[in-house]
Amino acid sequence: MVEQGENLLQAAISAGVRVYASCGGAGTCGTCKVKIESGEVATTRTEKLSDEEYQQGIRQACQSRVMTNLSVYVLVESRLEKVVLASEQKRVSQVLASGWRFKPPLSKYFLELSPPTAEDNLSDLSRLLRGMRRRYNLSHLSVDFYVLKKLARALRKGKWKVTVTTLVTASKPRAGEERRPRVINIEPGDSREKHYSLAFDIGTTTICGQLLELNRGKIVAEHIAYNGQISYGNDVIARINFSQKPGGLKKLQKATVATMNDVIEELLATSRVDAKHIGHLMVAGNTTMTQILLGLETKYIRLAPYTPLANFFPPVEAASLGIKLDKHVHLYTFPAVASYVGGDIVSGVIGAGIHQRKTLTFFMDIGTNGEIVIGNSDWMVTASCSAGPAFEGGGVKHGIVASEGAIEDFDIDHASLEPKIDTIGGKKPKGICGSGLINIIAGLLEARVIGQNGKFHRTLPTKRIRKGSDGYEYVLSWAKETQIGRDIVVTEVDIDNLMRAKAAMFAGFQTLSKSVGIECRDFEQVIIAGAFGNNINIEKAITIGLLPDLPVDRFIFVGNGSLLGARLTSFSTDLLDDARRVAQMMTNIELSESADFMNNYIAALFLPHTNAREFPTVSKRLAKISK
Repeated sequence: MVEQGENLLQAAISAGVRVYASCGGAGTCGTCKVKIESGEVATTRTEKLSDEEYQQGIRQACQSRVMTNLSVYVLVESRLEKVVLASEQKRVSQVLASGWRFKPPLSKYFLELSPPTAEDNLSDLSRLLRGMRRRYNLSHLSVDFYVLKKLARALRKGKWKVTVTTLVTASKPRAGEERRPRVINIEPGDSREKHYSLAFDIGTTTICGQLLELNRGKIVAEHIAYNGQISYGNDVIARINFSQKPGGLKKLQKATVATMNDVIEELLATSRVDAKHIGHLMVAGNTTMTQILLGLETKYIRLAPYTPLANFFPPVEAASLGIKLDKHVHLYTFPAVASYVGGDIVSGVIGAGIHQRKTLTFFMDIGTNGEIVIGNSDWMVTASCSAGPAFEGGGVKHGIVASEGAIEDFDIDHASLEPKIDTIGGKKPKGICGSGLINIIAGLLEARVIGQNGKFHRTLPTKRIRKGSDGYEYVLSWAKETQIGRDIVVTEVDIDNLMRAKAAMFAGFQTLSKSVGIECRDFEQVIIAGAFGNNINIEKAITIGLLPDLPVDRFIFVGNGSLLGARLTSFSTDLLDDARRVAQMMTNIELSESADFMNNYIAALFLPHTNAREFPTVSKRLAKISK
C-alpha cells in the first residue's frame, strides 16, 4: 500500500521492483518506462516519451504519481534483470600480486584450558589469555567487550575447550613494534575447520561478493547483483545529488546494505555455510560508494576542491550498518586516494601486483567514472575521468546495462550494409550494452557507414539508415526481431555520447602520461580492470580511439580488480599493509583543473582522433578501406 500521490518510481523501489532509472528520477533519461494497464496516475510529460508511446499508456515512472489502485507493466528494456557475470578472463596469472605469505588477518586458535580450582582461581579472561600465551606464544592481546559478554558461558559450555578468533589491525605498527591482535570472538569446542571471510566489491552498478575459506585460501562461492542504488541514479554524481535530498543518504545506504545482505544470503545458501562462522568482511569501493555504505556525508566530494571525508576509514561493526552478520564481524574498507580515486583502484593495483614490479604499467578501470594509474613499484600517478554513463548503456536511446538480450557484438556486411548481431545469452535483442556500442561504432566506421566525425553517410543504398526522432539513425534490429516490439537503433546522438566518453578517457590517459614525460609507446603493459573492461574487444576499442594504439599483446585483463584485491588482502596481512603504502605513494592529478586535459579532450572528439599519428595502425587501415 502507498499513499495517494506517491511517486511511482519510489513506490516500485519500496516494493522491491527493480526499475532502471539512470538519471535517478530527474526525468531526463527516459529509461524508467512503464505501461499503465489499469488505474490512474498524474504524470508530467517529457520529451522522452513519443506521442505513440503516450497514447499506448506508457509513462515515465519517475514523473508519475499514484492516484488510484494501479496495475503496472514494467517495459522489458526498463527492467533490471539478472546480472551477467564476467566472461572468461585472459592473461591474468602473470600479473597477479606475488611473493606474499598466506597469513590471513583473521585467525582461529583452539585451546584446552584447565578449569579453575581453589589453588588456581584466575579470572576467566586471565585464564584465556594465559592459555594463548602458553600454547601459541601470543601475548599483549586486546579483547573486545563482545567477547567478555559471552566468555563465561562459552568456556563452560565447551567444558574449557574453546576456539578463539583473533584479528590483526589493518594498519602496520611502527618499525620495531609488533602487531597486537584483537580477540574478537570465542566459541565452545573446536570450530577451526569453519573459518570464513567475505570479500566485496561495492560498484556503482553492481555489488559482487565472494565467500572465502581461510584455512586453505579458496573461493567457496561468488555472487553478483545490481546495486540497489541504481534506481536512484546511474553515476556517482546522481547518487551524491540524491543523497542531499531529505532522507536521501539513508535510502542509499539502506539500498546498498540490502543488496549486500541478498548477496551474503545467496553465498551462504550456495555453500551451506552458517553465517556465524564468518569472521571478517573486506570491502573495496570508490570513494562515494564507501562513504554511502558507511552512512557518511558525500556532498563535498563533488564540490571544489573535491575533498573526501577521509582517506583511511576505521573498521566498523558490520551489524551496526544493518549487515546480517554476527556482532564480532568488523567491516574493513580500502583507503581512498582522492574524491574520485577510491579504494577500488587501490585494491585493483594491489591485486594486479603493480606495486611489486618495475614494469612500466598503465592501469585503467573503465566505467561511468574511469580511473587511471601510471607507474610501477617506484612511483605512481593517478587521475579520474568523468566519462559519463555511455559505457554502461546510459545516455543511449536503446542503451541498457549488460544483461541477457543486450547486443554485445556486431558485424556488418560491407557490400549490403546488413548487420549481424550477437546478444548476451543468445536471447532476442532488447537493447545495447556499453561494450556492444563500442563494437557497433567501430563496425560502422570500418564499413564507412559513418565518417570520422560520427555522422552517417546519408546517401548509402540501404533502408537501415533513416531519419528518426533524434536525427539520423541505423536500424540494428527490426521490431519483429526484438523483445521490445520496436526497432532497435543506434543514433547520431548515441554515437556522439560515446565519442565524448571515449574522448574523456583518452584525454585523461594522454594528459596524465605527458605530465610525467611518458609516451604511449613506452608502456610495457596495459592492465584493464572492471567487468565492463573485461568484455571490451581491444581492437574495436583502439579503432574508435578509446585505448592507445599499441600491440594487442600488451593488453591484459584482470576482470574485477577491486574484488581481486579484496580477496587477496583477506588472505595476507602483507598485502593489507601494502594497501596503505600504495594509497600513500599515489599522486593524484585533478584533470578538471588542467588546461591540457581540455585541449586533449577536444582533439579526441573524432574517430579515432584528430591527430592520425596517435593511431597509426587504425589510420592506415581506414585509409586502405576507403580506397
